[in-house]
Amino acid sequence: MTSPIFRRADDLDQYVDLASVPRHRFIHNHPFTARLRKAVAFDYVMVSGLDIDNFRFGTGHSIDTDFPPAFIESYYDEKFHLTDPFIERAKLSEGVVIESEVLQGVKLAPRLAYLLDTFNVKNRLLFPIRRGEDMYGCVGFTRSVPFERDEIDFLGAIAQSTHTAVTRPLMERFAASALRLSSGEMVCLKLASKGLTSEQIAQESGYQVDTVNTYIKNATRKVGAANRTQAIAEAIRRQLID
Repeated sequence: MTSPIFRRADDLDQYVDLASVPRHRFIHNHPFTARLRKAVAFDYVMVSGLDIDNFRFGTGHSIDTDFPPAFIESYYDEKFHLTDPFIERAKLSEGVVIESEVLQGVKLAPRLAYLLDTFNVKNRLLFPIRRGEDMYGCVGFTRSVPFERDEIDFLGAIAQSTHTAVTRPLMERFAASALRLSSGEMVCLKLASKGLTSEQIAQESGYQVDTVNTYIKNATRKVGAANRTQAIAEAIRRQLID
């Protein structure tokens, strides 16, 4: 039976907001990662971080993985995500982080080394997921035997798509409320994404033109964009609108 703090990644019906969702969720036969595993064999996969304050990579929140629950619970209970040299390097890296390179000549804490060995977590790879210069997420893989260079290149090419596919249910359901976007702001953004002017959005939505402009201005600020066009692109990227 799944631990109450380690829910299935697609088990979201009972939660009212992002803060109430368990920080660790189990990917059970996820269709995207299952297909990916056929292309490149790996033991475990982890998708971490959302492009939302307090849920970014390194906080210990929003972990979707098929690692054994006992490993994940021990790893985070003992706060290894704050001291593991592999994770520390990942926070500073722009490209793939390869465990054998990062830990060359580095002695791990005995308890961390024991935990990794016990659960056969070896040859870790981690691909940072970024928006511009900001790293907000990552996709990681492990395998008992080292990955070949062409396998690493392939996994790197698919990392962004992997992160998007796995985190989409969370973002679609909770991102708007986490970013504090109101229903009016969402309506105006969605209509703007169809190419409508403020006057046309007002006609379609029933809002005054000044209200439409205010909603779009507020939404632009909340998604961290500089203008309406960027706000629409950000909303689509974050799966706030289709």
